[in-house]
Amino acid sequence: MLQTVYARALALAICLLAVPATAVAELPDFTDLVEEQYRSVVNISTSREIEPQRGGLPPGFDMPELEDSPFGDLFRKFFGERAQPRSRDTASLGSGFIISSDGYVLTNGHVVAEADEIMVRLHDRRQFEAELIGTDRRSDVALLKIDAEGLPAVTVGDPDDLEVGEWVLAIGSPFGFDHSVTAGIVSAKGRSLPNDNYVPFIQTDVAINPGNSGGPLFNLDGEVVGVNAQIFSRTGGFMGLSFAIPIDVAVDVADQLRETGKVARGWLGVVIQEVTRDLAQSFGMERARGALVARVLPDSPAAKAGLRVGDVIVGFNGDEVPRSSALPPMVGQTPIGSKAELDIVRDGQRMTLRVTIGRLPGESELAGYGAPDTDGDEDPQSAPREDAGERLGMRVAPVSDALREQRDLGPGGVEVVELLSTPAAGSGLRQGDVIVMMNSRPIEGVEDFARRVAELPGGRSVALLVERDSGPQFIAIEVPEAE
Repeated sequence: MLQTVYARALALAICLLAVPATAVAELPDFTDLVEEQYRSVVNISTSREIEPQRGGLPPGFDMPELEDSPFGDLFRKFFGERAQPRSRDTASLGSGFIISSDGYVLTNGHVVAEADEIMVRLHDRRQFEAELIGTDRRSDVALLKIDAEGLPAVTVGDPDDLEVGEWVLAIGSPFGFDHSVTAGIVSAKGRSLPNDNYVPFIQTDVAINPGNSGGPLFNLDGEVVGVNAQIFSRTGGFMGLSFAIPIDVAVDVADQLRETGKVARGWLGVVIQEVTRDLAQSFGMERARGALVARVLPDSPAAKAGLRVGDVIVGFNGDEVPRSSALPPMVGQTPIGSKAELDIVRDGQRMTLRVTIGRLPGESELAGYGAPDTDGDEDPQSAPREDAGERLGMRVAPVSDALREQRDLGPGGVEVVELLSTPAAGSGLRQGDVIVMMNSRPIEGVEDFARRVAELPGGRSVALLVERDSGPQFIAIEVPEAE
């Protein structure tokens, strides 16, 4: 019996020893890749002179005449010297990589933001002061130039060929440790992050920390497929969620910065949101997909093409739009002035519109666009009706002049003054929202709203377009069966 136990234990130990050997044999070997590519990765340090706030005496007080007083030196030490503040330098560290042998270097915009001096250190410890060719805030890409020739440049790959689960490798300077190598896999593609609508980020689980920003992300062929840019962290350090700018996006920005010093992007002129399951049902769609148009800016390419609020864009130039976040990068990379086809769903029917892509205005120009015009010259004055929205679990009233002016609203609409119960209370609707459309048709006033609510078929969702301080948004509410 004892011999049998020993025999089984020995057999199990042999099996366990064999598993790691097999697994290790299947793992990639990065040594050749690192040896070939690390010379193209650079360390970037910046300095910035900051003027401290002036100290000294409080406002309204002057330095007293204490030249011959025993307190003169003491007074000058604590107040006189503070009145002459000294500037100080701040420094930051990041990474970058050489994209051409004549000294062009790519990095993140936030690495060199507001820097007075930018220093680039190569693998052989040579150091150069860099010229900032340009930076693009919307993509967080910056292009530098150093006075050097014959430099080892990276090979640019195609991020479209990346597959989720594929191995990738990063080289950078986390916390100032030059040429640190970390590896992982592609976790997802086409990620949209807040305030970064024009970049379809590559998500990885490669360990990225402060100082890695601006460094390259390589595939197993030694090609750069991304620029490491951001991490998601609750601690400030790596937590398994890293994001890289696709290299085709970064190179396009760099080429424009080199040629013109600024970046131009395609523009439709719409405000969009995600299509939820309930909203898809209300628009007669079989499944949730595409980008829902919540606002069409006046005189924009979308307005001239006939796009309407409530349309769902499901295709752009033959490519599917799976989510709303996929549309801005598609449009942004389309040549300005070119024709594009929009596949849309309107009133449950699929149709195609042709649009001429415009140039994305600057933020100050975009702020000048007001709310779109609606039919009608005057705001219908309808009296409050407490029962107008009770079927949907709310009470509504005419929109006040003050609220209409504050949100720059056109005529019509109703204001939500109270949430009574479900379905409104659980839909995301808020008190103070202004309902301006129902099922893609404008709301003329309280009476119009009451009539159309009464006519809604039960057991289905209705799409309400609301205006709030943060902008327009569609909300789906399930209509209860009539009693």
